[in-house]
Amino acid sequence: MAGHSKWANIQHRKGRQDDKRGKVWTRLIREIVVAARHGGGDLSMNPRLRLAVDKAKAANMPADTIRKNIDKATGNLEGMHYEEVRYEGYGIGGAALIVDCMTDNRVRTVAEVRHAFSKYGGHLGAEGSVAFQFKHCGQFVFAPGADEDRVMEVALDAGADDVINDADGALEVICPPADFEKVLAALEGARLKPDHAEVTMRSENTVSIEGADAERMQKLLDVIEDLDDVQAVYHNAEMAA
Repeated sequence: MAGHSKWANIQHRKGRQDDKRGKVWTRLIREIVVAARHGGGDLSMNPRLRLAVDKAKAANMPADTIRKNIDKATGNLEGMHYEEVRYEGYGIGGAALIVDCMTDNRVRTVAEVRHAFSKYGGHLGAEGSVAFQFKHCGQFVFAPGADEDRVMEVALDAGADDVINDADGALEVICPPADFEKVLAALEGARLKPDHAEVTMRSENTVSIEGADAERMQKLLDVIEDLDDVQAVYHNAEMAA
């Protein structure tokens, strides 16, 4: 199945995240705390926490920092209470945005998100206004040149829904969120290590934005992503400068 060009967008996003590495630990800690609070501190029984811990280790977070924050979340240590909240809205050219936050103060967070949208050319929408344009799924991306037949064989046998050949030659594997770990284990067991793997909100359709509008859209995304309470931003814009 043919798809859009995800590889360049993902690489671009990863590069910008690398530039903001100072905030990565803060966001990972919040994810660990919320995952542990909702699902308990036992990694073997909590897939969301397991994934958060794997990401923290990949970001070189010390094991004692990880454990301390799990203990905070499960009541063994006193810690701050975070809650998850999602905002939806529109950016430049009608592009759809989903903004996932973790906050200890909803009033502050919504004010900051609304201000960013309005100041930089977007507008905040109501709950459900854009979510229907995205699919909650596990996503694995292989760089152009990966063995499509082998990836397809292993992924589909492990429970993946689809393997998509993107316009730039990259391969995308899509699976139900609950099967993310099973599919990842199967791929890695077959020595097929994806370059990017996460549970995400994947856009079903894209909006092409170019030139000055692409620059404005990127500015809007940068400002929102820089907000302290923002954990992740999903959008359906394909931008060409």
